[in-house]
Amino acid sequence: MQFIVTGYDGTDEKALERRLAARAEHLKSVEERFEAGEFLYGIALLDEEGKMKGSIMVVQYPTREELDKWLEVEPYVLGNVWQKIDIQPCSVAPIFMELYK
Repeated sequence: MQFIVTGYDGTDEKALERRLAARAEHLKSVEERFEAGEFLYGIALLDEEGKMKGSIMVVQYPTREELDKWLEVEPYVLGNVWQKIDIQPCSVAPIFMELYK
């Protein structure tokens, strides 16, 4: 199954500091999961000043339970970066999935 995961950072004064502290581990995790075929696409959400304020990822896991297992070890979750997470099932168009063959 494919999912859109939107993680919203906190809005307190330490939010960006927490994101930057967890960023290296987050990117390492993304790279590993991309190579495993679990992460298809990701972006950072920016505020009007160009500062990161959240993330959107398109991921692929066999079940929602497997996705939840990833979230349990996701550095932005462990580092209290994402304060709200929205998850929606989705279906990536076949033409875009051709990029992963």
